[in-house]
Amino acid sequence: MDNKVTTSTISDDAKLAFQSKCMEFLNISDKIRYIGIINRFGRTVSGKLRKGIRPLLSPDQARDERFIESVRQQLRNSFDSSIGKTHYSITKNEFVTLVLIPSKNQDVLYYITIDKDATLVDVNDIITKVKELE
Repeated sequence: MDNKVTTSTISDDAKLAFQSKCMEFLNISDKIRYIGIINRFGRTVSGKLRKGIRPLLSPDQARDERFIESVRQQLRNSFDSSIGKTHYSITKNEFVTLVLIPSKNQDVLYYITIDKDATLVDVNDIITKVKELE
């Protein structure tokens, strides 16, 4: 079965499943600001912002950021045979921490932003729980 995911080919059932997965992931920690499921082109398949959180990026900036992260992941994939598959990547910015986790079962990435005051232990716990719930 081909698990390639594009926004134009997603069934209503799959969309609901991705929306449910976003809610499940968002409930892992109050430190999570946003959870998005993006395809290999950086397009959002589903996403959920924690209640009361103001986005840091404009819609255009967010679209561009997700595209950049998906391209970075595709570039990382070219090294799989040399250094192994990426389990996750963490980018620590001044105002937010970004975690990108490739899905094991779908051709999607879990794009997670985390509060800037989250510790590495908090971030590790979030990563572990996302991987468990996947």
